[in-house]
Amino acid sequence: MYYLYMLECSNGALYTGYTTDLKRRYAEHQAGSPKCKFTRAFPPRRIAASWCFPCDLSDVLRLEAAVKALTKQEKLQLIADPDVLDSLLE
Repeated sequence: MYYLYMLECSNGALYTGYTTDLKRRYAEHQAGSPKCKFTRAFPPRRIAASWCFPCDLSDVLRLEAAVKALTKQEKLQLIADPDVLDSLLE
């Protein structure tokens, strides 16, 4: 099981990532872990959105890439209406 998530960062950016353990990964982002280069520079304010998927890694990576390619406005729309994510799965 994988989680796709978006963090609202201190600079206003929306960081997108994936993990198998959302609680652990968010703690790493908050702690400024060396594995978290972007959020070490711009700490997360909150988890803006998260989704859980019972699929394999390749599907989650494809979905992460699709979300990262969205504009900030499209990401905000996705946060407001999570059903938009279905269109990215097609």
